[in-house]
Amino acid sequence: MLGKIKQDLQQNLFKTRLTELINMDHPLVKLAHEISWDKIEAEFEGLFSKEGRPSIAVRKIAGMLLLKEMFKESDESVVERWIENAYWQYFTGEDFFQTEQPFDPSNFVHFRKRIGERGLEFLLGQSVSLHPKAKTEDEVQIDTTVQEKNITFPTDAKLAKKVIDNCVKIAEKEGIVQRQSYKRVSKQLLRSAYFGHHPKRQKNARMARKKLRTIGKRLLRELERKLPESVLKDYREIFAIYL
Repeated sequence: MLGKIKQDLQQNLFKTRLTELINMDHPLVKLAHEISWDKIEAEFEGLFSKEGRPSIAVRKIAGMLLLKEMFKESDESVVERWIENAYWQYFTGEDFFQTEQPFDPSNFVHFRKRIGERGLEFLLGQSVSLHPKAKTEDEVQIDTTVQEKNITFPTDAKLAKKVIDNCVKIAEKEGIVQRQSYKRVSKQLLRSAYFGHHPKRQKNARMARKKLRTIGKRLLRELERKLPESVLKDYREIFAIYL
């Protein structure tokens, strides 16, 4: 059964009303008033049965999912911070300041499975719907300083492996017969170079990195010897970077 938050207008002698603690001009307070929580409840209502024990209020768990994404928190940390943050509690529909966690963090997993990927996209899209003009903008500026990116962390071993692979590609393209391509050896050395900070792997990792650099320079010198001068000048700048 779909759970909903019922507004409590009656004063409580032993609890403090959130409106007496917070600044009503705070961005989270304004955002809480702009989001259509009724629309969110109507969207997910069909995923719950009509009878039985009420679920966690949709506004509460959906609001905490939005807070989790906005502040880059984990399931556990967003619940812990919610207890001590009056603005977060107001955002999720509470009237009085709460001192106990609203639910177990594992309930996030059950809720995400229930609404599915489409439901998550709908929920996160509510913030976009507040700014309809942004959809038609020709240019959008986004600060991606702390955004996760699909870029591998650069290391000396990876750079040396890239040099080796590129040398092999150049040799195949120009029809150069290499004494050895080192494909299997370089792959194994790159694995050995991983986790070099571990005390038991430091020596092997250091030797693997050194061997990779040696192989890379060896292949570069071989290409310099075997490539015609007319072709070599196109790769001269690339070779100068690594040698």
